[in-house]
Amino acid sequence: MTTEMTSASNYRCGYIAIVGRPNVGKSTLMNTLIGAKVSITSRKAQTTRHRITGIQTYDDAQFIYVDTPGFQTRHANALNKNLNKTVTNTLISSDLILFVIEAGTFGPADQQVLDLLPTEVPVILVINKADRVKDKAALMPFAQQVASKFNFAAIVPVSAKLRFQLEGLEKELKHFLPENEAIFGPDDITDRSEKFMASEIVREKLFRFVGDELPYTSTVLIEKFEQEGDLRRVFAAILVERDTHKSMIIGNKGARLKEVSTQARLDMEKLFGGPVYLEIWVKVKSGWADNEAGLRAYGYE
Repeated sequence: MTTEMTSASNYRCGYIAIVGRPNVGKSTLMNTLIGAKVSITSRKAQTTRHRITGIQTYDDAQFIYVDTPGFQTRHANALNKNLNKTVTNTLISSDLILFVIEAGTFGPADQQVLDLLPTEVPVILVINKADRVKDKAALMPFAQQVASKFNFAAIVPVSAKLRFQLEGLEKELKHFLPENEAIFGPDDITDRSEKFMASEIVREKLFRFVGDELPYTSTVLIEKFEQEGDLRRVFAAILVERDTHKSMIIGNKGARLKEVSTQARLDMEKLFGGPVYLEIWVKVKSGWADNEAGLRAYGYE
């Protein structure tokens, strides 16, 4: 990262949308590219719910990545309709699109996302998890097969987890970015507030420690966020739809909720660079995920 911004006419800066079906590694890719964790990751699909911006700044370019929710094809409730609207709005307002798929796999869900891509915006095909393919020679025919479905500006196989080929990907990205001055400061890594990031960190730990038992329609609200010097005081509520979900999250004698809280606090301290006091409790609110007014109140755009 640079400590000096450049305003020369050849400086490049633009918005890069990262899209794909759920669980292909979009959030991991963005976090690795910017060198910081700003978008939550989980083995459980469909964990990204908001338009998350990650920023990487160099002497000659600023990459503004936009991680989007995976396009939702299940459960046509208000929450999923909202997530799909977020994806489509991001696509048409971006300078460049990264269409992320998993190496060796291209199914109907991938095709559904591909069908959404605008033809007037350059699209780079990113084949993630390339390290998992034992026969590397098989990557070429697979890439050609997918390339036949769309006029991609470039095709780059990567492994976000192992940082394989990410420098090559950045070179391709820079080529397609418009000539613009930097939009954000040299040390910015996201345009989201610390309060928002706190809620995302708690939600990630929720998915991680409760796993497949956790209903998709659980969310986190930050009811109070205070800062006193370096100390942040965070008061968070986990919102669920049933009493059984509440007991599931709390766990035996509160053990599971304590683990979620401890790990979330440690991640917040790492991201914010100071001590964090964190309190979490669980609330039951039936039907919140299918109430459009409620979704807006809970921060869904």
